[in-house]
Amino acid sequence: MSGAGQGTEAAAGLNGRDAGKGVAAGAEGQAASGAGGYDAETVEKNATGKPTTGAPAGFHYASDPNYYTETFRPQYHLSPESGNMSDPNGMVYLEGEYHQFYQNSGQWGHAVSTDLLHWEHLPVALARDSLGEIWSGSAVVDAKDTSGFFGGKAGLVAIFTHWKGGLQSQSIAYSADKGRTWTKYEGNPVIPNPGLKDFRDPKVIWYAPTKSWVMVVSVDNRVRFYTSPDLKTWTMTSEFGSDQGSHAAVWECPDLFELPVEGSKEKRWVLTVSIGNNTATKGSTAQYFVGTFDGRTFKNDNAPSEVLWTDYGKDFYAAVSYSDIPAKDGRRIWLGWMSNWRYPFAMPTGAWKGSMSIPRELTLRDVAVQGLRLVQQPVKELTALRGQKAVVERTPLSPGGAQNPFDGLKGTSYELETELTVQPDAQVDLALRRSADGGQATVVSYDAAAGVLSVDRTHAGVSTFEKGFAEKVSAPLKLRDGKLKLRLYVDSASLEVFANDGETVVSSIMFPDPTSSGLSVEAVKGGAVLERASFYPLQTVWRQEDVNSSTPQRIVLSKPSVDVPVGGSQAVAADVLPYRAPQGLTWESDNEMIAKVSASASVAGGAVVTGVGSGSTVIRAKTSDGRVTASMNIFVYETK
Repeated sequence: MSGAGQGTEAAAGLNGRDAGKGVAAGAEGQAASGAGGYDAETVEKNATGKPTTGAPAGFHYASDPNYYTETFRPQYHLSPESGNMSDPNGMVYLEGEYHQFYQNSGQWGHAVSTDLLHWEHLPVALARDSLGEIWSGSAVVDAKDTSGFFGGKAGLVAIFTHWKGGLQSQSIAYSADKGRTWTKYEGNPVIPNPGLKDFRDPKVIWYAPTKSWVMVVSVDNRVRFYTSPDLKTWTMTSEFGSDQGSHAAVWECPDLFELPVEGSKEKRWVLTVSIGNNTATKGSTAQYFVGTFDGRTFKNDNAPSEVLWTDYGKDFYAAVSYSDIPAKDGRRIWLGWMSNWRYPFAMPTGAWKGSMSIPRELTLRDVAVQGLRLVQQPVKELTALRGQKAVVERTPLSPGGAQNPFDGLKGTSYELETELTVQPDAQVDLALRRSADGGQATVVSYDAAAGVLSVDRTHAGVSTFEKGFAEKVSAPLKLRDGKLKLRLYVDSASLEVFANDGETVVSSIMFPDPTSSGLSVEAVKGGAVLERASFYPLQTVWRQEDVNSSTPQRIVLSKPSVDVPVGGSQAVAADVLPYRAPQGLTWESDNEMIAKVSASASVAGGAVVTGVGSGSTVIRAKTSDGRVTASMNIFVYETK
């Protein structure tokens, strides 16, 4: 893959120049530069004494050091090598592997992982055929060979929507070799279209009390339930939803599962559906229902008019859960597509489009006043990616306060845990992926008086690809005993906010400059106290790199090219990765008759380019050890 010198990177960490500004090193008590130090709790060592990167045994990193380093490329989220990725499909666990199928322009792309983090891309699993395109669906382990496809053994069965000429029907395919090859059932479709325009996205589960398969499938603005003894013959049992929840647009990608209620022995069924693009919700979104299910009929526990939103961001769609996770694990895990049908493949990412969210564990919680609510928390496997922890000291916050407790922290791929005490009249802002001049940032804000958590990407970076992309979204959120807990996952082009232990979630994509790597927190009004914060740089899952290293590995530049007028100047930002490496750079111009370049006096690693004569040239940045370089094209023009 291309992108050397211009890409994003999983590395994040303390800026060594700003050590000691309210930030303490991790478990080993190293200096903020991190040289030679590793968090003993999160970074193991292999037999050679070198730190590992959290990968499972047998996983092979890419040999290309520039693999997955393109601008905006996620470092710990799944994205396709090329082409489109949209709805997650066929999510299933079998014999130690999680299978992540996904929509890839009317066929099923495929990746597998043993830990939900490190993925191996496999060839397309289900391709178009004479019955049409392969749209969304699910997969199950047919453990007892009810289908008769596997000679009495277990195998995988995929259930999906065939689409041809506007007609949607349900079909199946099967695999006896752990999903590597598939055979379409000769009797497809197993459920022909019953005269409906929208009839798609089947999710199938095994319902043990009746020893039968159950399918829930979208039907316009509602869902239908079917049962089957063998995955081939299906009988409709009921419908749900015509008078329930939001009907802002077509319902899609349903899921159905039973969840435990935290702190009790009680369980309830959850039905989730995504809602297509519409003006009422300013794009596609998703909702869920909590109730009971008897194998044939779902009943909503709440008032039909009550709408429970799954995620308050714009970029968590078509989420479905993994089937057949072993009972000894016991978790219900899902993920969603990080985009929106307002701008599905318009993002400025080049040859690849789309990514998945981080995997999330689901439970139900009895929330005061509200009742049972869906709770989403990052899966525990993510802690394996943590680099050395930086602990931020307790800091009072007030309007106009000069101190930024996060000064000295830098990163583009990291986890941040915070807890704040917030006064009833206060507003607290956290600026993430912040540029050195503060002009670019994604802002997470909490307004205590209004009881609202918001994420503002108005000034987050590139937004011209979609008219309304530069926007602010909000979610209702009450403090707990005056405190706000936030757990944030930031990657090269995404932000996932988990508030109050997963009760409220906001997922957003954004496209900042690669060098927008700063953080800040402030009280905009009223008073607040940052009680604690823990910052973890996260390892990339694609290349074998050490996020804790102080050895330069890559230089990223704010832009691939700059236009400068004759006699004018332009600031250029640069970061050395990992961020624990020395940030000093030397700069030179290939042709000083066209442009000169000098190190910035105000921003470490940055430079100022001055136009001398019209034409084009190249400027180059070099690390202090001379081993790592990056270049930028400069175009100088005459002004009238």
